[in-house]
Amino acid sequence: MNPERTVKPRLLVVELWGLGDLILATPFLRAAGQRFDVTLLAKSHAAQLRPHFWPEVTVVPFTAPWTAFRKKYQLQHWPWRVMAQLRRHLAEENFAVSVSARRDPRDHALMFCIGATERIGFPRLGSQRLLTRALSHPAPESHRHEHWVTAAREIGLQLPEHDPLGPVRRKDTKRILLHTGAGQPIRTWPLERYKSVAGRLRALGFEVVVACDPGQRSWWQQAGEPDVRVPSSVDLLITLLDDCAYFVGNDSGPGHVAAACGVPTFSIFGPQLSEWFTPLSSAAVSIDGKACPFRPCSDYCRFPVAHCLDRITEEEVWQKLTKFVGA
Repeated sequence: MNPERTVKPRLLVVELWGLGDLILATPFLRAAGQRFDVTLLAKSHAAQLRPHFWPEVTVVPFTAPWTAFRKKYQLQHWPWRVMAQLRRHLAEENFAVSVSARRDPRDHALMFCIGATERIGFPRLGSQRLLTRALSHPAPESHRHEHWVTAAREIGLQLPEHDPLGPVRRKDTKRILLHTGAGQPIRTWPLERYKSVAGRLRALGFEVVVACDPGQRSWWQQAGEPDVRVPSSVDLLITLLDDCAYFVGNDSGPGHVAAACGVPTFSIFGPQLSEWFTPLSSAAVSIDGKACPFRPCSDYCRFPVAHCLDRITEEEVWQKLTKFVGA
């Protein structure tokens, strides 16, 4: 007779936002998988990340209506039937613990409705009433990763202190992936400056592979970049990264994926703060957006042009970038 198998307690992790946010959750998910049977409630791109970064995690895809960029509270358009089915499905899983690393009462309400025995999170606007364990917030200037460190500590896990996504990969090549896309247009440094930087890097002997979002493809083609890449999936993005020594781009999901693949990253920040969201890598370099009385503004800019990004000059980027690539 086979010895009885040890059954791990069931853990639900809630991270309903972007690609980069899921990469920042990666050290926690990996550590949690050692002690828990982990289910991740996240947007559908989590299923693409799963085989590369946390294959032992079960992904339940869900696009929460409150994560839409605009018109998020038009309640008549919310998928109430889908949400009710999801609640029933997750409630049947009998999770011992649920965790959110966000100061988001909507996450806490969701965990409460699912009925996990322990509900752990960072309270806001009275949401501690929905939690069984309310966590103390890290210092205001702390990186987003610190919220996951705090949550991990609460359930007896310890995350790696140095390069928590894994070791930096050093490749003997002069190929650079320059990705000009971002989750929102307000995070995009002007494309004509990216084009000039790509030309200057090529003049120094670097091979620059230009990648972008679908809406930027025609601009690049008209600018004389016929081979511009538009990776439509995480798999295609990782394939591009496999052959590159460096990543250059905006404050964006692809930059975080690059860091998770061990690629040194150079990120140009605008509305958000680099100290909160720089990719988790000892080889990550960033340049911060210019001062604005409303920054950080979570991408809801009050001006026709995002001055925080527009005022970053090509020369400022070039000086820091040449040091980054060792030119």
